[in-house]
Amino acid sequence: MVKICILGGGFIGRFYAESLIGRRGKDLVHVIYARREETARRFATDYSVPHFSTDMEEAVAHPDSEIVIIALPNYVHEAAVMLCVKHKKPVLCTKPLGRTAEEALRMTLACEEAGVFAGYLEDLCYTPKFLKSVKSVESGAIGRVLWAKSRETHPGPHSDWFWDIEKAGGGAILDLGCHCVEISRNFIGKEVLPLEVMCWADTQVKPIDAEDHAIGLVKYENGAIGQFEVSWTFRGGMDLRDEVMGTEGTIWINSFLRTGFEMFSSGNGGDYVAEKAETSSGWLFPVGDEAHELGYPNMFVDMFDAFEKGTQPRETFYDGYVVNAILDAAYKSAKTKLWEPVQLPVWRGKRGLSKPSVYKDFDENHWLIKEELLPNGDRKTILKDKKTGEIRTT
Repeated sequence: MVKICILGGGFIGRFYAESLIGRRGKDLVHVIYARREETARRFATDYSVPHFSTDMEEAVAHPDSEIVIIALPNYVHEAAVMLCVKHKKPVLCTKPLGRTAEEALRMTLACEEAGVFAGYLEDLCYTPKFLKSVKSVESGAIGRVLWAKSRETHPGPHSDWFWDIEKAGGGAILDLGCHCVEISRNFIGKEVLPLEVMCWADTQVKPIDAEDHAIGLVKYENGAIGQFEVSWTFRGGMDLRDEVMGTEGTIWINSFLRTGFEMFSSGNGGDYVAEKAETSSGWLFPVGDEAHELGYPNMFVDMFDAFEKGTQPRETFYDGYVVNAILDAAYKSAKTKLWEPVQLPVWRGKRGLSKPSVYKDFDENHWLIKEELLPNGDRKTILKDKKTGEIRTT
């Protein structure tokens, strides 16, 4: 059994508690920290947590805090991680790891140098559909991945600090793009070096200093492209979709907005429907098991199993650092309107990869472009002459 301390009694802290209690069964939340006493006390009452505190270091240092989960605003992540390092407590941190790659790298290296177990709580890399899709990609079912696209859009986050560019570190790119970038990295291969980013971003609707909408492309050393689409201006709920295109196949994933569960209501009950749902009347799209569909239980099983076995989880602080570095380049590109290089002073993946040749032998004299079965039953083969470059059909 692992005794857990959660730092943060708000929206994400509660999601984590819901996912932990009654899932593995043997791990219990023993300590809760929140900035406001009423929040900490309410959390402790709701989840039967024996100890609550408004002093972060006291919570981290508590003898019943065997592993610490950070569910705090972005601007507090580094301070919380450093307290865990100081007291030699294993730490799991919500996304994004840092506001910048510089922050994320400091946290990563501090944990590694102190020998502190650290996991990156990137829940959307643990959804059931995602895990099965990654396994299919790793088995070669869709061939070499050429393009991985991820989209997260909704009407905007819940808490005030998200909308403050200094506290949050950015807008929709940092909040949602961190999910999308890491999803694409998993499909393309985490060992593949991200080279440069082209990004468009704008503040289209909200009266804030940060961006509320963005689209970006990430170019990888092996020729693959990652794409992210993020928005705090999307109306109609939370849209989570991924697409992966390979040389031998394609994967489409719809994780939240269209999951096969549809319901019409007059709105008379007015109950909670799903995260970011904007209404409780009309045609609604509930989620059967929200925490499960968002990946939280699978994520914590992986984290705690890795901790107990002394291995690395699927998502590490180093992964969070690479994501932050890619997003730093995205922010720079949004300003310069140019492809901007990803700055990774610490890179632990492969180097020197190149795009595989596009030339596939058909016979001694021709390259194969395409084979196709037509509606009338004819088979068409399009070839390129190796010597002359002439393209013809047989």
